[in-house]
Amino acid sequence: MRQIQHPIETRRRAGVLLHPTSLPGGSGSGDLGPAAFHFIDFMVDCGLSVWQVLPLGPTHEDRSPYQTTSVHAGAPELISLELLYRWGWLDAAPEADPVDPEANRFACLRQARAGFMRHARDADREALREFVDGHASWLPDFSCYQAIKDTRDGAAWLDWPGPLRDREPRALEQFRAEHREAIDQVVFEQFVFFRQWHDLRRYANERDILLFGDIPIFVAHDSADVWANREGFLLQEDGYPRVVAGVPPDYFSETGQRWGNPLYDWAQMAATGYSWWWERIHTQRDLFDLIRIDHFRGFEAYWEIPAAAETAIDGRWVEGPGAEFFEHMLARFGDLPLVAEDLGTIDAAVERLRDDFHLPGMKILQFAFGGGADNPYLPHNHVPLSLVYTGTHDNDTTLGWYASLDENAHEHLAAYLGPEATDMPWALNRAAIASVAHLSVIPLQDWLGLDGAHRMNQPGVREGNWQWRFEWDWIDAELPGRIRALLELYGRA
Repeated sequence: MRQIQHPIETRRRAGVLLHPTSLPGGSGSGDLGPAAFHFIDFMVDCGLSVWQVLPLGPTHEDRSPYQTTSVHAGAPELISLELLYRWGWLDAAPEADPVDPEANRFACLRQARAGFMRHARDADREALREFVDGHASWLPDFSCYQAIKDTRDGAAWLDWPGPLRDREPRALEQFRAEHREAIDQVVFEQFVFFRQWHDLRRYANERDILLFGDIPIFVAHDSADVWANREGFLLQEDGYPRVVAGVPPDYFSETGQRWGNPLYDWAQMAATGYSWWWERIHTQRDLFDLIRIDHFRGFEAYWEIPAAAETAIDGRWVEGPGAEFFEHMLARFGDLPLVAEDLGTIDAAVERLRDDFHLPGMKILQFAFGGGADNPYLPHNHVPLSLVYTGTHDNDTTLGWYASLDENAHEHLAAYLGPEATDMPWALNRAAIASVAHLSVIPLQDWLGLDGAHRMNQPGVREGNWQWRFEWDWIDAELPGRIRALLELYGRA
């Protein structure tokens, strides 16, 4: 089934991959404040027209945006305190707290809500009411979940008292009555997050910049989504998973990867017309112009691992919802501005599902060299309906990658790219921009020419990820012109 023209087909574009937490400024991390708007201005100067980010949800202690407490909510850490001060809801300009920036942020958010109650205009109060009404499908559950979690020192919902864990109506009613302020604070924070993001999106779209989001196919077990929708997941009576997600053993791992996410009860999802998923995609469409679906192959078939298994070896392939799922989404929305993350173990059935719904896939240049001419990631094998990257958030920076290559890969690069091959990362940047793919996205680290010390995530390593940030003085005054000239040369500016 072919949908209408995909958004990336309208013209050749180039973009940048940067999560907002990596922006300068903010309290403890980058946020949606002035630096985000300044970054859009920088993109305009460069001729870049797509800003790709990672999932925006509230994270757990490991800070991974791919294991969030909600598929709908925004991370309060991304709320700009500076903007709250400019709106008149904070009495004093926020000051950085190097000792405990997180505690300082949430103290300021509580002060901002008090300021809102005192000073907000009638239009602001009406906007809050409209926000609550417009997000009624998920906001009450998430705000209650987060308030319970906060009052229990961050404990996972499985460790809550039985009546709250199992959502007994009387227990929830009593909790809501006793903790109304805490719940209202969570609602207020979500209102602010969405308002700030929509302001940023409007600013970007007015400058012909598309915002590009990311949906992980699976969700964290400790999340409002699983707590409030247990019937949609393959769980035991006690709430623990019967089976969990992962990927099978491969060239990179003899034991595969055991991710631990609970798996969906797709039969139950189908019986409801995939309404849970429709609401999820609806929220993301409200935030983004393009949406990547992480681990797209899981819709065709996914690796099911017994929850008791310590590794992924004992898993098995189980058929996913396939075309029926996307037919439902296409019927509900009328179009699918989705991108298929089609990396890893991909077969003809996955490619057919992607192509039947006219979804672009991904080409990663760091995967292209060291093999034969039939490697699908080599530029001469690219197709227009695709996105080309030097690397993603899970890869080393291109400079770090190049330093780690063996002699065979270096020789392949030199033969393929010519004498310019040693000019990394710009040789690979140029190859991505020159590709026939409609959209080329390059991590900011590669635009800045940074080494492996600046990578965002190292899969399989538990600590030190998701913390990278840049500084404005790392951007040379000549960089925007250099990028723009490259984009103009290959018709992407």
